[in-house]
Amino acid sequence: MMGFIKSKRGAIGIGTLIIFIALVLVAAVAAAVIINTAGHLQQKASLVGRESTKQVASGIQVIKVAGYANSTNSTNSTQFQYNRIVGLAIFIGPNIGDQVDLTSTIVVLSNKEKKASLVYSGVIEYIDGSGTDNIFKGLIDTNNTKNLTIDNTTITYNAGWILDNVSMFGIIVLQDEDKSTYGPHPTINYGDKVVLTVNVGQILGGISPRERISGEVIPEYGASGIIEFITPSTYNRKVIYLQ
Repeated sequence: MMGFIKSKRGAIGIGTLIIFIALVLVAAVAAAVIINTAGHLQQKASLVGRESTKQVASGIQVIKVAGYANSTNSTNSTQFQYNRIVGLAIFIGPNIGDQVDLTSTIVVLSNKEKKASLVYSGVIEYIDGSGTDNIFKGLIDTNNTKNLTIDNTTITYNAGWILDNVSMFGIIVLQDEDKSTYGPHPTINYGDKVVLTVNVGQILGGISPRERISGEVIPEYGASGIIEFITPSTYNRKVIYLQ
């Protein structure tokens, strides 16, 4: 049978109380710091997770690339020779994911001698339900004025995309159900199809036969669309599918 210990006494007094309160305060401060740090790290991890998902899931895919070759009369006046590609039409769409703001998108093109980085020019053409008869019309006719009605308001704009500034690209909207490309910041989302128009005649001096062209369509977020092709050995028509 255990007996009481009568030879020892517990510490009592104001000093002991102060030490006890100090320990409680230190523990409370430490707990508050740990909780705040954990909350901050949780928010940072959530933000990084959202950004990573945005980077992986969103982006641009290059569907195809078409070129427009200029022509010169041959010795036979009824025939033409096509010697250089002067215009590119880059068909793109968004990956499954977030929206892509085309005003923040960069097009990079390079050959063995030059490399150009192009930004949005502000020149945009909207294709209505009847489609288009010539997607390269803006390269041929720079005074290509059209009317567009949005919410009962008629807008007159120039759809010609021959650009004096060689550091820019134009946009032709082929498919846009929710009108996300309308306005000062054309944005594409799932299901939209647009064409990026580039005057390579001015930018690269044209593209010759058997020439290798590489590049990217780089969005603000997400994966870039890849441009990679070698032109045919001869150009036997104006419109040539390159990729």
